[in-house]
Amino acid sequence: MYINKKPFVCKTCGKAFSVKGSLQTCGKAFSVKGYLQRHKRVHSGEKTFVCEICSKAFFVKGDLEKHERIHTGEKPFVCKTCGKAFSDIGNLRRHTKLHTGVKPYVCETCGKAFAAKCHLQGHERVHTGEKPFVCETCGKAFSVKGNLQIHKRVHTGERPFVCEICGKACSGKGDLTRHERVHTGEKPFVCETCGKAFRKKYHLKMHERIHSGEKPFVCETCGKAFSVKSSLSGHEKIHSGVKPYVCETCGKAFSTKCHLQGHERVHTGEKPFASTYKYGDLADVAGLLDISRLDVD
Repeated sequence: MYINKKPFVCKTCGKAFSVKGSLQTCGKAFSVKGYLQRHKRVHSGEKTFVCEICSKAFFVKGDLEKHERIHTGEKPFVCKTCGKAFSDIGNLRRHTKLHTGVKPYVCETCGKAFAAKCHLQGHERVHTGEKPFVCETCGKAFSVKGNLQIHKRVHTGERPFVCEICGKACSGKGDLTRHERVHTGEKPFVCETCGKAFRKKYHLKMHERIHSGEKPFVCETCGKAFSVKSSLSGHEKIHSGVKPYVCETCGKAFSTKCHLQGHERVHTGEKPFASTYKYGDLADVAGLLDISRLDVD
């Protein structure tokens, strides 16, 4: 039973707390004064609950207990539908909404819908460009907190997700999922135009530019456009005069790796392209082959 009066007021911000009696479900009793004392830590900055493993401190014991599961790997909250486990009950509740198909949170800008409010909030930053989560080590900013947490592992070297087949370790779960497709051969991203499949969504996106003719990467010096960012990077070396790729046989230097590879065939005598093609055609074929090679981990 709860009493409506809130006689316990924080002198710092004026927030009030009501008396909360014993909960009939478990018999556990709560002290109102304790609630107030806990709240005051927000203003004082006092964090009395400290993780023994990494020394991170928390205002509330429950937050410490949730944090400790990062180290132990414990995931006590299990989805009854698919069996997926979570370390936090809030994450489980958000996950279960995926099975219902209900997406009540809609983006006012583009109309995309989400099952959880936090997912909508993260999506909205795509439109606003806001990146509130900043890495304390290098200053790189992110629109989603989860992406910042994954990024931090670049500095710590932590790779907690390990492939059960080959033992390769990854910093993020998504990276592990993409890697595992090397073993399974799964290619879930399929081009609607030609049917070619890819392991990574990004590679499909680049491939689709072959059909659309889109070339979003433009050289600021000469205006030449490219469908792949790496091609633009290689092209820009022509203007800078940098030639980092050197032939080990004769010492001749080139601005791009593909130009070096083409030159090396002068020494090896290799002729991989049929004589029926013209030079321009070969360039197109090479471009297609480059896109195909992107699907190799």
